[in-house]
Amino acid sequence: MIRAYKFLMRPTAGQEIALGEMLRDHRSLYNGALQERRDAYRHVSRTSVGYAAQSAQLKDIRAFDPDRQGRWSFSSQQATLRRLDKAFAAFFRRIGSGGKPGYPRFRGANRFDTVEFPRDGDGCRWNSTPHDPATRVRLQGVGHVKVNRHRPVVGKVKTVSVKREGRKWFVVLATERTRPEPLPATGSAVGIDMGIANFLADSDGGFVPNPRHARTAAARIEAAQQALGRCERGSKRRRKAARKVADLHRKVRRRRLDHAHKTALDLVRAHDLIAHEDLGIRNMSAAPAPRPVPGRPGAFLTNGAAAKAGLNRSINDAGWGVFLTILRAKAESAGRAVIAVDPRHTSRTCPACGHVAKENRPVQEKFRCVACGHTAHADTVGALNVLRAGLVRREAPPAQREAPLS
Repeated sequence: MIRAYKFLMRPTAGQEIALGEMLRDHRSLYNGALQERRDAYRHVSRTSVGYAAQSAQLKDIRAFDPDRQGRWSFSSQQATLRRLDKAFAAFFRRIGSGGKPGYPRFRGANRFDTVEFPRDGDGCRWNSTPHDPATRVRLQGVGHVKVNRHRPVVGKVKTVSVKREGRKWFVVLATERTRPEPLPATGSAVGIDMGIANFLADSDGGFVPNPRHARTAAARIEAAQQALGRCERGSKRRRKAARKVADLHRKVRRRRLDHAHKTALDLVRAHDLIAHEDLGIRNMSAAPAPRPVPGRPGAFLTNGAAAKAGLNRSINDAGWGVFLTILRAKAESAGRAVIAVDPRHTSRTCPACGHVAKENRPVQEKFRCVACGHTAHADTVGALNVLRAGLVRREAPPAQREAPLS
């Protein structure tokens, strides 16, 4: 089982400069390798240059520029070249699937924030004992950097990454460990219905309010962005204003993650089985297609784009995808089951008689069955139907259980 740990680093002034230089030189290597691939394809009879050829050049590059490229870990530079190779592999995969290609682009100073060390002990060393508060990570070319280890690291450290977020530095550890002991069984199963008015409703009639982190911080972010727009480009004042905008967005992201972790942990501790809708979040938050006026080039009919944009902001603010990812990870560690079910008609099906009709949900929050008169909160009805579908899938044969939903 692979798990990740993220800790705040506390470098000295000299170490912080060295960390910045490490990012700069790895970014230079990334951009140089990208330029070589572009030039080889455009000017040398459409020749493709791969990772193996570029990795073989590393020894000569380090010897040619020992002050910049030669001072860093060889394996971390190989990881940077693999990162570019993965970007090209994703580019060709999107072309093959008919998606938007998204050709790999050069990285500016603010778009390259991570350096990976593929193996602990090769260019880096995680130095920690269970009860030692003075934890450090040793990085080649930087030294021993203090780390604020706020929780113990369980398992064998496999990879180490250094990441810059704004003016702070973090170390991210990927560890491998045996499957932990599952939590004691509770005998409880629950279905959850994700929403906008409430973050989620469960089949027991409970609700988790939607904190709306981005909407709460919208006024401050808007004021900070307006102040940024008034600054002269390239000025010290503009850089300071840009950092403030980034800090506000980062704070919203941290709050959203914190809420997702706490909500998922409560569900995992209380229930053996958690069923949720298999939501196509990307499709749900897509912009509506334009509606051209027949016979009038350049003219379009109203397509509800403004209203849809507001709904998309609310969906993204809720962070359903992040929450479900965290829920699955915590459930795996705790020995719980998480089942995704087909979301169709979950909020239109009567849990009492099984009647399905659009008219069963006259407004957003109310459910009233037109066949039997059963009334309840619409989100609770959806959660009940999700739970029933999850229980059916759990009892189904493995081949049927793992079949993709239509």
